[in-house]
Amino acid sequence: MCKRLGSNLWIMALFLAVSLAGCGGGGDGFIPFATSTGTGVCEGAGCVPLGTAANYVIFADTGITTDPNPSVITGNMGVGPGVTSTAITGFALTLPAGSAFATSAQVTGNVYAFNYAAPTPTNVTTASNDMGTAYTNAAGRPAGVGPFLNVGGGTVSGQTLAPGVYTWTSAVTIPTDLTLNGSATDIWIFQVAGTLDMAAAKKVILSGGAQAKNIFWQVAGAVTIGANTEFKGIILGKTAITMGNAASINGRLLSQTAVTLNGTTVKQP
Repeated sequence: MCKRLGSNLWIMALFLAVSLAGCGGGGDGFIPFATSTGTGVCEGAGCVPLGTAANYVIFADTGITTDPNPSVITGNMGVGPGVTSTAITGFALTLPAGSAFATSAQVTGNVYAFNYAAPTPTNVTTASNDMGTAYTNAAGRPAGVGPFLNVGGGTVSGQTLAPGVYTWTSAVTIPTDLTLNGSATDIWIFQVAGTLDMAAAKKVILSGGAQAKNIFWQVAGAVTIGANTEFKGIILGKTAITMGNAASINGRLLSQTAVTLNGTTVKQP
């Protein structure tokens, strides 16, 4: 009886130690947002590595705004190095004293800014650098050739696109629904030298098992997604990303300047 009791106590002690060690994300103050369906991050040799930028569904180097309508965000948000929480507007943030992150009724996740408690200043600086590295990685892939180069002359209308690297040397406009057809492990990388605009009330449709986490939009100019449009993929924006009223995205908004929302639904893939 005593031997069995001692064994059970040892097992309970081990369980308690492991549980406590797992609390608080290792003590660094950062709590990553995990989906119930997986990591939400592209895996494989062909993926664009996001680094710690993958800890955020929205990250912007200069600010995040929802105006005039509240948005629904599933995942963490953050702003870049030197940028305080005053650059995150429309979210009615709640920041407990001494906390490394704030919360908002609009965000299922946490909100991080440079002026929050350590280690958040270090974490957002690293995430900003990783976001820039991801942009450079996507832009540096060998350019598309043949049917993968300048599709539609920059007007991508009624297209179904297979996996691969697509390159446009100009602005891109998507006036209709766009279908991406491929398997769950296939990857799409879109290199856009100019702006990217998708019309209102349109959809990026995934077929054949294609997944939003495997789609990368590397855009040098401003990105504008029309009202009520359903977008998919990881936007790596060199400049601003603007979502129209009631637009939605299954993916990430990663901007080296600002992200502007308007009653937007943003869901981590």
